[in-house]
Amino acid sequence: MPRAAKRARPLVVGVVGAGRVGAVLGAALADAGHRVVAAAAVSAASRERAQRLLPGAAIRPADEVARAATDLLLLAVPDDHLGAVVSGLAATGALHPGTVVAHTSGAHGLAVLGDVDGLALHPAMTFTGADADLDRLPGIAWGVTARDRAFAARLVTDLGGVPEWIAEPARPLYHAALAHGANHLVTLVNEAADQLRAAGVERPATVLSPLLHAALDNALSLGDAALTGPVSRGDAGTVGKHLRHLAPESVPAYLALARRTADRAIAAGRLRPQDAALLMDVLAQATVGSPA
Repeated sequence: MPRAAKRARPLVVGVVGAGRVGAVLGAALADAGHRVVAAAAVSAASRERAQRLLPGAAIRPADEVARAATDLLLLAVPDDHLGAVVSGLAATGALHPGTVVAHTSGAHGLAVLGDVDGLALHPAMTFTGADADLDRLPGIAWGVTARDRAFAARLVTDLGGVPEWIAEPARPLYHAALAHGANHLVTLVNEAADQLRAAGVERPATVLSPLLHAALDNALSLGDAALTGPVSRGDAGTVGKHLRHLAPESVPAYLALARRTADRAIAAGRLRPQDAALLMDVLAQATVGSPA
């Protein structure tokens, strides 16, 4: 069937991987008027999620889902398994010649699909698999790598998003940026919350929420000009005190981020090299488990 004909009517869609991402995106496609006819869900949690978010989809093995998806097959599987899933479906003859295969991996582009017609369609958003995830989709960016940009743009538009066209070689860097910014942010916030609890703060979120929201807003709008705190001032004594009181397992991350913060503050003109000298000595001499 010509691709133009596909664009003129709702797509018949299958979802392989009804996890936190796949089930939500399948539900969003259904909300946009497409027919999600089948989904593959292995775990009990995935089956429950598929039944809740994709009530019109039959729960079937992956090869049967691929055969039912005559227009679009959405693969929402772990990055390291994606290549094997694609090659396995192709080897069994489950893929229709006219079916477009879209995967949701941020790190992979088109190469992982081999000769299969498809695209990389990665939402720049975190997912919990809850119904509320659907409310977060409107307006988000999608990292897209596709030969047929018109078809890819249609899907992103149907999902309420905005395409960001990512070149094939840039996919790993694109994904690293998102993982570094979002996944490591969760770790950083939870580390700070643990340290506040250790300092006697009963509700760390109450203390952190206004501070972190302001810091994030300032960083996104001002860049390195948003830097504040002892590192950006070159307060070596304060940083040394931090290092002496942090739990040993938290010291390596603090050191790495403090060094990088100092480098960026110097490059941005926020910290003069001569004012940073003692600070850099403190950071250089610090070792895990010993006083700074």
